[in-house]
Amino acid sequence: MQILKTDRFLEEVEVIVDFIARDSLTHALAFLDDLNEAILAIENFPYKYRKSTKSYDENIRDLIFRGYVIPYHINQSSNSLEILGIFSENQWNL
Repeated sequence: MQILKTDRFLEEVEVIVDFIARDSLTHALAFLDDLNEAILAIENFPYKYRKSTKSYDENIRDLIFRGYVIPYHINQSSNSLEILGIFSENQWNL
């Protein structure tokens, strides 16, 4: 299964990593490594995470990672996962 990261996700994660790096570059890089590892793990069990609370589509899921929600879309026809974005859990509930 191919994992695709949207431009929106890449931009949002860059802002988060830059913010963490202001305090500690080491922590920012560790966050990014751990996030990428968590995203790669979705490939093995794409339906493991909860169905998105913001969509009725069973193929849109939410990976929860360190206080962030990472929504992703499972596209069975193209055998791919599309990582849609990354939001603070507090932002998500607005």
